[in-house]
Amino acid sequence: MTAATHSSLFPSASEVSQFPAPPQDADAVLDGLDPEQREVATALHGPVCVLAGAGTGKTRAITHRIAYGVRAGILQPGSVLAVTFTNRAAGEMRGRLRQLGAGGVQARTFHSAALRQLQFFWPKAVGGELPRLLERKVQLVGEAAARCRIRLDRNELRDATGEIEWSKVTQTVPADYPAAVLRAQRDAPRDPAEIGQLYAAYEELKRDRGVIDFEDVLLLTVGILQDRQDIAEQVRRQYQHFVVDEYQDVSPLQQRLLELWLGDRDSLCVVGDASQTIYSFTGASPDHLLDFRLRHPQATVVKLVRDYRSTPQVVHLANGLLSQARGRAADHRLELVSQREPGPPPVYTEYGDEPAEAEGTARRVRDLIAAGVPAGEIAVLYRINAQSEIYEQALADVGVPYQLRGAERFFDRPEVREAGAALRGAARFGANDSLLDAVVDLPSQVRAVLSTKGWTTEPPVGSGAVRDRWESLAALVRLAEDFAAAREGATLADLVAELDERAAAQHAPTVQGVTLASLHAAKGLEWDAVFLVGLTEGMLPITYAKTEGQIEEERRLLYVGVTRARRHLSLSWALSRSPGGRASRRASRFLSGLRTGSAGAVGAGGALGGAGGVERGEGGEGVRGAEEVPVAARRRGRTVARCRVCGATLTGAGEMKLMRCEDCPSDMDEALHGRLWEWRSARARSLGQPAWCVFTDKTLMAIAEAVPSTDNELARIAGVGVRKLNRFGTDVLAICAGEDRAEGEAGE
Repeated sequence: MTAATHSSLFPSASEVSQFPAPPQDADAVLDGLDPEQREVATALHGPVCVLAGAGTGKTRAITHRIAYGVRAGILQPGSVLAVTFTNRAAGEMRGRLRQLGAGGVQARTFHSAALRQLQFFWPKAVGGELPRLLERKVQLVGEAAARCRIRLDRNELRDATGEIEWSKVTQTVPADYPAAVLRAQRDAPRDPAEIGQLYAAYEELKRDRGVIDFEDVLLLTVGILQDRQDIAEQVRRQYQHFVVDEYQDVSPLQQRLLELWLGDRDSLCVVGDASQTIYSFTGASPDHLLDFRLRHPQATVVKLVRDYRSTPQVVHLANGLLSQARGRAADHRLELVSQREPGPPPVYTEYGDEPAEAEGTARRVRDLIAAGVPAGEIAVLYRINAQSEIYEQALADVGVPYQLRGAERFFDRPEVREAGAALRGAARFGANDSLLDAVVDLPSQVRAVLSTKGWTTEPPVGSGAVRDRWESLAALVRLAEDFAAAREGATLADLVAELDERAAAQHAPTVQGVTLASLHAAKGLEWDAVFLVGLTEGMLPITYAKTEGQIEEERRLLYVGVTRARRHLSLSWALSRSPGGRASRRASRFLSGLRTGSAGAVGAGGALGGAGGVERGEGGEGVRGAEEVPVAARRRGRTVARCRVCGATLTGAGEMKLMRCEDCPSDMDEALHGRLWEWRSARARSLGQPAWCVFTDKTLMAIAEAVPSTDNELARIAGVGVRKLNRFGTDVLAICAGEDRAEGEAGE
């Protein structure tokens, strides 16, 4: 949970000040932890799974767990290996552990830990020196393509390299690549058979050159640990306790390595959130997290849902967004509970066109800075990097400094530089260029020139570097169209001068500025104010997301964006691309039911197992929630839901709330339903929220059918949950008992 401006790998000064000296003893390590974090910190034996929602302090919980174990003498520092996915996260973890008096614990990425082991054991297992590590594989992929007589441009090379990386982390050999792509419903950038041929040639070249790549580090380590029992035992004697952060992002290859490290032991703690799985295209899978209890029936499962990052308004939106999700990850979503003071409501803004959206966003950013929000605590997040240009320009126009994260500046991108050179040449020598003979107006000239660089009237199918390149060129085409509309009679030379001026203005160095980043690049960061822009159908979800799984990953991507905001959150979209254009676009389907007046409103509750708490393994102590909850409300596991009328298996969320098929007869108490409806309306008015925020229509109907008389009975109804039981249970049970609850009594 580090802000974008905190570039250090170690805790900030404000964090250090919380512990000017290491805690005096093991018990002091637990000071300041909430009940669920404390459960994580003290669960030192057996397998532990921490389901940690966004902003719930997962890093704090697991570092205090390690430190508590070390300070209590239960864990030896050198026997603990904490694994995460980025060097930044590993460095932050090491810094926190030192601060807690637990220096000496190894905190590394999977690749870093594997490389150290490979370097140490290679002479013994194989003999000689470890082959040279290939820092960048693109050049070798290019040579492999030439050997196969496959022509690839720079961007296609990047896509092919990505496919090879995906194949290796999913343990797919070249011959199996076409079938694996089909099975995974993956959009290959070229004919899968061609990619498979290229992959095989690349592997052969590596062997010829005596080099290994990044993925080979994991593959070779796995191979040695599988083949050499003596080496595996030596590693297991060294490392006896494992902690894995961001477990929803592990690939099959990383999971296999972890299993070999563990052997037949179960001293493992994993931490993750299936709702933040946004890297499946790289081979990451949340299945390992979701199946943890199946593999380890004795596991302790701790759910962290107290959100210390975001205001109740931001958290409510995030919960509502996930309440509409489908699929396996959605079944395990966590309903967050904000621990912060209330803040301003999220702002939804519809603009007529993209320039208006960028200008409006820039003005609001400027106003926030004027109101005292530091520029470094503001972010503008979008789906693809090609969207950055218009926001770079809009912020520059109002004098707001910015910094790009995870991407080159628009005018620094290779395809944009190449396009600029081509346009400059056409402007200078266009009279002698047959390409421009048949075109007169400026936009047509630009389209003609950029068609030689890969621009086409229709975007390429699928994602990847080819699509990214096209989006950048398409942005230049749109810029030319807008420029021509704004300046009658403008020439190609005028446009080139405009591009040069923009590039120069945006190259000004910025130290402290507003962050511009893609939603993927924003993962793991947070800001006081977040602007989520370009939220239209076709952009989020992106056009090439076709399957339900791909659509749901797009929803999770928006969820990640929403949960980056601490206090201010703005969501916007534009109805047309350019001023005066046809308003053919519509807001993202993911916003339906979230903004006032939109159709399909749904509640934010009802997540299976969404409440925070602790779930013991077989023979354990049951579940203890964030607050004390009735025994009947403790969900111990999932069983098949069947209709209470006809006995059929229920699948829909609405059916499972009612515990009957939609078309089976209802035994609802109509009078009770009417009283509940009136109470809900009054309560919603008093809270200043839509009625569904209290209870959804289906939950209200389920209550009227069940007529609960106790906390236990009410808690059994899907959609109630711990938080709503504590908040509304007294009123609901009173109404079910026949008491009148007037509007004036519907208070907190």
